[in-house]
Amino acid sequence: MTDDHDGVRDLLAAWAFGALPPAEQRAVPRHLARCESCAAEAEQLRETVRLLDGPPRAGRAEGTVPAGGTPRALTAALRARPGAARVAPHAAAYAASVAGLQALLPEAEGRWSTPVVHDWDVHATVAHLLAADEPLAGRLGVGARVPDAGEDASVDWTDAWNRRTAEVIAQEHARTPEETVADWAAQAAALLAAPEARDPEPAARATTLMGVRLPVADHFVVRAFEAWIHTDDIGRALGLAVPPPPAEHLWRLVRLAVRILGLALGPTAPPVLFAVTGGEEWILGSEAEPVRAELTLDPVDFCLLVGGRHTPAEVPRRAAGDQGAVRNVLERAASLSWL
Repeated sequence: MTDDHDGVRDLLAAWAFGALPPAEQRAVPRHLARCESCAAEAEQLRETVRLLDGPPRAGRAEGTVPAGGTPRALTAALRARPGAARVAPHAAAYAASVAGLQALLPEAEGRWSTPVVHDWDVHATVAHLLAADEPLAGRLGVGARVPDAGEDASVDWTDAWNRRTAEVIAQEHARTPEETVADWAAQAAALLAAPEARDPEPAARATTLMGVRLPVADHFVVRAFEAWIHTDDIGRALGLAVPPPPAEHLWRLVRLAVRILGLALGPTAPPVLFAVTGGEEWILGSEAEPVRAELTLDPVDFCLLVGGRHTPAEVPRRAAGDQGAVRNVLERAASLSWL
């Protein structure tokens, strides 16, 4: 048990989720009663948790999601994901993705060892997300939930990413799935309580994570993308349909993916007029040549392609013109996946 200022401050996110053991659960309120700064931070975290949970429903205690519901009830719960009104628009998609996964995970009760993707089961997939959020959390001053041995700066980011995922999964498999979920959720709440999630000004600063330099605001969108993809992975593994992100969030994912795809293709690729159904269109590749082809994808299919869940050969598309140029765009989009 700890009652010192720094020790209690490190416990606040888990306390907000009710995820502390009894001894530490009792220590936090005693400290909050005499520390105004921690009390203010704790209230902000509790408000974030309330926003993620949404309003209590009849027969449901605040902060819980009923397990064993029907697929229709689960779909309704996922579609009702809150946008976390207290966060800025750039972080709302991440808040909704976190809420969506929280709505789904009670369905994994008794099925945590169900294979999901790669060689991960449901428990390991949540552990991966715990590791995957760490780089952004660390840049925003949120401490790692799982001790890290440190990283060699010369190691390629993909190798570091894979190493940390394997390390965290190994450690979390020695704990219960409920403990892993509590730590993942507490870390997500701490991210959403950070100033960068609520104020566009500090979120505008650029930082390099996962080999790409983007504003912090865009890194929140990347986190939303990955959380949704793995929520869909878990849903498929459990035989449950997971709806796509709400439209305003989906388009944030699409626009960021198009920007990164454009950078990956570079200015010399054969130019393709790329459109996403119901949205915008862009010219990808060289601006010095006539357009060689047109390609249209559904927004969800495009995100699944970039997320590594569709292959270039199988993704539904409408295409005309130079098929080599079309194939180049599709293959480069698929190559962006690290999930």
